[in-house]
Amino acid sequence: MLFFWGGITFFVASLTSPSRSELFLHEGIGVVELKGVILESEETLEHLVAFREEPKIKAIVLRIDSPGGAVGASQEIFDEVRRTSKVKPVVASMGSVAASGGLYVSLGASKIVANPGTLTGSMGVILKFANLTGLFEKIGYKNEVVKSGRLKDIGSPSRAMTGEERQMLQGMIDNVQSQFVQAVSESRSLPAAEVEKIADGRIFSGQQAREYGLVDQLGNFSDAVLLAADLAGMKAEKMPELVYPPEENFSFLRLITGRKNESLLQQTGLSGPILAYEWTGTLR
Repeated sequence: MLFFWGGITFFVASLTSPSRSELFLHEGIGVVELKGVILESEETLEHLVAFREEPKIKAIVLRIDSPGGAVGASQEIFDEVRRTSKVKPVVASMGSVAASGGLYVSLGASKIVANPGTLTGSMGVILKFANLTGLFEKIGYKNEVVKSGRLKDIGSPSRAMTGEERQMLQGMIDNVQSQFVQAVSESRSLPAAEVEKIADGRIFSGQQAREYGLVDQLGNFSDAVLLAADLAGMKAEKMPELVYPPEENFSFLRLITGRKNESLLQQTGLSGPILAYEWTGTLR
């Protein structure tokens, strides 16, 4: 039965999904959207690579509306954006929120455009653990652990964190924070000492970000598109054609086994703590 429904969805997808030839009929600007908490990078990387390798896509606009997310995923997207910008223009367009990891991924772009009121910044690293000792005492739950080293169960919700554990984690956080500062310093040609002054987790507006040297231009999505077209040497007589990646069609098989399930687990916290470039003041 599973294979039957899988075959049906594959058949429907083949009828509704545009082919590669249908997507790239004319020269245009590719648009890659990065929305919500960044928990995985694979889909965004695929879109960037596809647009980078397509000759009819002359430039790319990376539209960001994200409070950030997992450090690893943010760094992977940043690296791919930077690699792509060496082949063709990539303009990062910040929407309502492009904070922490959302700011980080934009650093690889050729140019960064933000609205004056875009909420950005929040340069920092966070790692959260649950402490459920009070709850466990009330319900009579006890956790027995056998471990190979004293730090093996670091972050266990059944006990308080030790001073040694906190010191070790702080050292790791500081190291990853320095990676953020270095990326900003190198990408924006800013002294690391100046970046460190504002890399304390504070948030600021797009207008302030421009004053700090983190943004090249104030403007909306259309401004970012026109800038990308100009960088690509396209005629600016009218708005260039925009090309979006094909939407993934519903798949019963992917619903059961696909990577989206992993993201769901991460969002609920069931997969464990995540080292994050994330502004946690946003609503989810």
